[in-house]
Amino acid sequence: MHQRQLSCSLLEVKLAPGDTAEAMTFSGYGAVFGNIDAGGDVIAEGAFADTLRAVKSGGEWPAMLLQHGGLSAEDKTPIGIWTTLEEDATGLKVSGTLADTPRGREVYGLLKMQPRPAITGLSIGYIPKDWTPRSKPDDPKRTLKKVDLIEVSLVTFPANAKARIASVKSELTIRDAERALRDIGFSQSESKKILSGGYRSLGSARDALEADGIDSSLNTLLKKLTTK
Repeated sequence: MHQRQLSCSLLEVKLAPGDTAEAMTFSGYGAVFGNIDAGGDVIAEGAFADTLRAVKSGGEWPAMLLQHGGLSAEDKTPIGIWTTLEEDATGLKVSGTLADTPRGREVYGLLKMQPRPAITGLSIGYIPKDWTPRSKPDDPKRTLKKVDLIEVSLVTFPANAKARIASVKSELTIRDAERALRDIGFSQSESKKILSGGYRSLGSARDALEADGIDSSLNTLLKKLTTK
């Protein structure tokens, strides 16, 4: 059987940094139950049970691809790995980590873009194993009861118009904080000193900064960071 694709109708991306470098992680729904795709198929709850059972018993995990891969070796090279797969009442919930490679960092940057992410969907590649065909004109073409999950991709143009990101959460990195401090008037060395030892570590230089009104800007910045 040929591999087919289905785009999700709900995707929440959560981004978080690591201790010394960004851990490019995110989560969302690779598929949503009861959601009809562009080909007229709908996935029923429990369809991924065999795949999840195999993964938990040490089997091969679905690949993480970009745009479902392509013809070249680079296109087929994964951009990261999926770290959790589970079904809930909504659909196939996934979490993954992007690779620290040029393509992985590029995708991470696209997910973090403001005022909106440049990539807004997840989509699955699968092989249908068991399904119920349409019995009435208004029914889906097929209701998929069992599928072999081959890959889950980040996609730009999902087959379903509802397959869009619901929300994005991105933690502040050290580089972001240093850049923000420099934007309000601190030098590079002062910014590094504040981040490593706190504002009071500037010593007597703090008085001049306060006179210039930078203290107020810093308080505003710190408030922003702590309430982000």
